[in-house]
Amino acid sequence: MPKQLTYVRGEMLAPKEPPLREAGVVKWLRENLFSGPLNTILTLLGLLATAWLLLHLVPWLMHSVWNAGSLGECRQIIAATWGEGATGACWAVVRERWPQYIFGFYPQDFALIARLSFADQYAAAGGYEGVFGAAVNGAVREAFIADLRANAGLFDLYVLGYWRPILAFVLMFVAIAPVLFTALPRKMIWFSLLYPALAFWLLWGGTVWLPVVALLGFAVMGAVFTLLKDQLGVPVSAGLGLVAAVLWWLFAQAPVTAGLQSALPFGLASVDSDQFGGFLLSIVIGVTAISASLPMGILLALGRRSDMLLVRTLSVGFIEFIRGVPLITLLFTASLLLQYFLPPGNNFDIILRVIILVTFFAAAYIAEVIRGGLAALPRGQYEAADALGLDYWQAQRLVVMPQALKISIPGIVSSFIGLFKDTTLVAFVGLMDPLKGITAVVRADIDWKGIYWEPYIFAGTLFFIICFGMSRYSMWLERKLKTDHR
Repeated sequence: MPKQLTYVRGEMLAPKEPPLREAGVVKWLRENLFSGPLNTILTLLGLLATAWLLLHLVPWLMHSVWNAGSLGECRQIIAATWGEGATGACWAVVRERWPQYIFGFYPQDFALIARLSFADQYAAAGGYEGVFGAAVNGAVREAFIADLRANAGLFDLYVLGYWRPILAFVLMFVAIAPVLFTALPRKMIWFSLLYPALAFWLLWGGTVWLPVVALLGFAVMGAVFTLLKDQLGVPVSAGLGLVAAVLWWLFAQAPVTAGLQSALPFGLASVDSDQFGGFLLSIVIGVTAISASLPMGILLALGRRSDMLLVRTLSVGFIEFIRGVPLITLLFTASLLLQYFLPPGNNFDIILRVIILVTFFAAAYIAEVIRGGLAALPRGQYEAADALGLDYWQAQRLVVMPQALKISIPGIVSSFIGLFKDTTLVAFVGLMDPLKGITAVVRADIDWKGIYWEPYIFAGTLFFIICFGMSRYSMWLERKLKTDHR
């Protein structure tokens, strides 16, 4: 009879619950907040700071006042409701000065036109389908729909007294635009090209012939390029076309515009740049610079990687010079120096000067971001494009650039977010930005003298909503275009 082994278990023990310190919330706290003496001290200090902040912030927000005519009236309401010594937020300043924060000193009779120009930017996105493809354009359309709805908030429309016609226009536009994008996807590129001139006329007013004649400069450029490209080649003919367009804008635009206006007078009442302000100003500068800096950055990135010495040298020089100069320096240049390079008697609008130099600033950074995306592509992609018999521009448009832009999405959107926040720097050149310019005007009013936190919190919240929306949209676009590992 074999000997029975006493050290071998005959039956399994029933499973037991893990120790409390190794599971659940206790485990997470121990590993993340109290994993050592230093982390424990930092956690306790953070909890104390959070408790102190909430102890002061929550009562201040709970005692908010929304209906008052001055800061003194706000304080009287707070003292009468919650007792002497109580503090509270006076959001009545935001409620009373809401139109200024949105439009600055822009004429309220023109607010409808400004709203229409915001709506047009949604349609302007449609033209990118012919360049970057339907998938990217679908995402752009959805982003602009969200932006359109945000711009058409019912509260400020009600305050301005235009909510019925604008709401009807917005609903009609949102209903018709998807049909246009579906039926004529590539034709919308023409609307994208015409949109800057249309937006300029809607916002600044004046004669309609000014943007029309300005667009003729691009027609002159295209005509010169088309006539000379077979004889002189693409680079030389493109340069001559640009020179011809500049000469048209400098010497022919003013007399031709005056002649057309005399023959066929048509236009809107003019609006001066000093009447722009608030988020209207930030959105005009930000959207224009973002829209113009992306194609300019693509061209600069391609130029920096070009085999042509002159093109590469000019691209590198432009990028390195702009990146080496602070934005505030460029803004002072736009405000004080740029006018001296124009012909005498030529009054170049300050906002347009700021837009041009902000666009140059953003394009230099976008160029480096896109150059990183181009460098990340395998060499086989370029060789595959050559094997298909594509020329340089066809290869860039159909094979190389879509992949490089997809890789560069995080960097591009980060640059756009930084650019939009940097629009507040225009306050240093005398423009009424929503953060400093409008807030300084509001706080200079005797009724609101002494108010501090509420205007800045309100402006900062709107900036956060816009920038956070751009960030979330870029993450959604990355997931939508991530097709390489499916």
